[in-house]
Amino acid sequence: MTPYPFTALVGQADLQLSLLLNAVSPAIGGVLVRGEKGTAKSTAVRALTTLLPGVDVVPGCRFSCDPAAPDPACPDGPHEDAGAGESRPARMVELPVGASEDRLVGALDIERALSEGVKAFEPGLLADAHRGVLYVDEVNLLHDHLVDLLLDAAAMGASYVEREGVSVRHASRFLLVGTMNPEEGELRPQLLDRFGLTVEVAASRETDQRVEVVRRRLAYDDDPEGFAARWADDERELCERIAAARSLLPRVRLGDAALRQIAATCAAFEVDGMRADLVMARTATAMAAWEGRTRVESADVRQAALLALPHRRRRNPFDAPGLDEDKLDRTLEENSDQGEDGPQPDGPDGGPDGPDGPDGGPEGGGGLPPQGAPQDGAQAPRDEPSIPEQTQPERSEEAAAPPSAESTAGGEPDPGAPAPPQQAAAPAGEPFKARALTVPGLGEGAAGRRSRARTAHGRTTGARRPQGALGKLHLAATVQAAAPYQHARGRRGSGLVVRRDDLREAVREGREGNLVLFVVDASGSMAARQRMSAVKGAVLSLLLDAYQRRDKVGMVTFRRGEAEVALPPTSSVDAAAARLESLPTGGRTPLAAGLLRAREVLRVERLRDPARRPLLVTVTDGRATGGPEPLVRSRQAARLLAADGTASVVVDCEAGHVRLGLARELAAELGGSAVTLDELRADAVTELVRSTTDSRNAGHAGRAA
Repeated sequence: MTPYPFTALVGQADLQLSLLLNAVSPAIGGVLVRGEKGTAKSTAVRALTTLLPGVDVVPGCRFSCDPAAPDPACPDGPHEDAGAGESRPARMVELPVGASEDRLVGALDIERALSEGVKAFEPGLLADAHRGVLYVDEVNLLHDHLVDLLLDAAAMGASYVEREGVSVRHASRFLLVGTMNPEEGELRPQLLDRFGLTVEVAASRETDQRVEVVRRRLAYDDDPEGFAARWADDERELCERIAAARSLLPRVRLGDAALRQIAATCAAFEVDGMRADLVMARTATAMAAWEGRTRVESADVRQAALLALPHRRRRNPFDAPGLDEDKLDRTLEENSDQGEDGPQPDGPDGGPDGPDGPDGGPEGGGGLPPQGAPQDGAQAPRDEPSIPEQTQPERSEEAAAPPSAESTAGGEPDPGAPAPPQQAAAPAGEPFKARALTVPGLGEGAAGRRSRARTAHGRTTGARRPQGALGKLHLAATVQAAAPYQHARGRRGSGLVVRRDDLREAVREGREGNLVLFVVDASGSMAARQRMSAVKGAVLSLLLDAYQRRDKVGMVTFRRGEAEVALPPTSSVDAAAARLESLPTGGRTPLAAGLLRAREVLRVERLRDPARRPLLVTVTDGRATGGPEPLVRSRQAARLLAADGTASVVVDCEAGHVRLGLARELAAELGGSAVTLDELRADAVTELVRSTTDSRNAGHAGRAA
């Protein structure tokens, strides 16, 4: 099918510019496109492929070797007499979220390697993408070890495959483009840093621009070939401009003044490491080549900073990506040196922002050909994604009921009591490093860092016959299975005669990610004792822990006689933190309703993802009010969850000198454990272990004396 023309995109100048700069200089390190659904992320990537110059390849080479400089280590080589080769268009290879490691890096035929000594290698997607584009949609949902392999290949320009001592290497240089919706979960900071540039995209809020987007899309859907033909001249001009910029790139000079601005900017924004400096230097150089210049100017450095730094400034998953442009301008001005490179205008047209603002329109920073429709004004705000309005937690607060004798014991409050004052949402306390909470037993869920599980990676604990395609070979077990039959199979010489039935794959044990479902008491009893800030800080700490352990999270809150799903299970810890921050308090304590709603959420999730084991974290003081026999009903609900086999932890929020111990009773009914807010801290657990060890050592020393 005819792809949508790149130059026909509307309102995505930053996205287009970042892709074009990587097309000019793939050494930049690729682009990560972050944004909401339906913002032409995938369309732009697919459209770019048609603009890339064709590549000359060695005929018959599965690894797309360049006939002018073939890879000496190519598995299909050597290519000593490659000749002129043949030309083909640049490829765009798509990496599915559910791809296996062998599909990504390639697979070795271990059976032939053992029996024949032949390196029978089936190339993977990294080989297919060599000298083209590798596109990963929803890269944040890709398993971490696959992202590591992907980024390692992108950084080294080569892919290595090793299986039981058999090794294959081949060249793998490509333009890496990843897209993601932050609402579905974030990438780890270490992986974010490996992407050269990051762009935030959002749908335009301008009526005229939205009209133009719909008009063009409908025209394309009605007649793709005719629509593409109308944009053919612009596409050809852009293609020629990419080729010209590539040719000019080696002659672009990065002077000391520009280099000082780059270093000062990275230092001013406290960016970790030196990768940001290198990416900014390459991006600014590509920007100058794109504008047809042989010298990097201050405007190039500014544009490079806007694309290369925002995602590198995040210190934790709750920090919003972004860059203070006023601070950026001050830093560039303070470190400008006109003595070496001459006067450096702030924008392409001499003004501070150029004709179309700092991010450029068709004639601004991106320099895209005029399209007859506005291209500026729709840049994504460099802020964290907004939460859909229909799923916002309600903001009307109800009064925090002062504790009475009955409510303290779990009975009904006096219905004739005067209405208490309104209670605003309490701010979250300072997060801390939380102790590890795990699900007991051995699971088989998605790879993560929380609970023990059988996984594709980890320590080897045994061997078994392959169930389907061979996974990780257990060499010793395979040899042991084949050894008794060597004489009967007519073995001659040193080669081992191996049959398919002899193969054994390794059974490995690692860690899995879990579904951590928080059930948070937001009733008046929590607010009356000024505990909600501490509770929110504790939950925020557990959310940060869930992010680091690659869990899914969800949140159920209960107050005012009812329970609601504040956040359905998701991989976005950011969304959970935002819901928690705005959580109001007040009213009665329908503990039973909260537990039953949590049970229903877990039932649905068990149908969607049966391999992911849940961990229920109930944050409460154990009190229950509202309705007949609230404590009895809450205990019945707890026993239902226990019967389902749900692993549970109760965070006991009870405070004061007189404690009823209701939270610990609830934990017993759930078949789980109870921890206080203080015990939830990892340093408290460490101190407990240290003090216990010290007292034991002192006891041993006393007995020895």
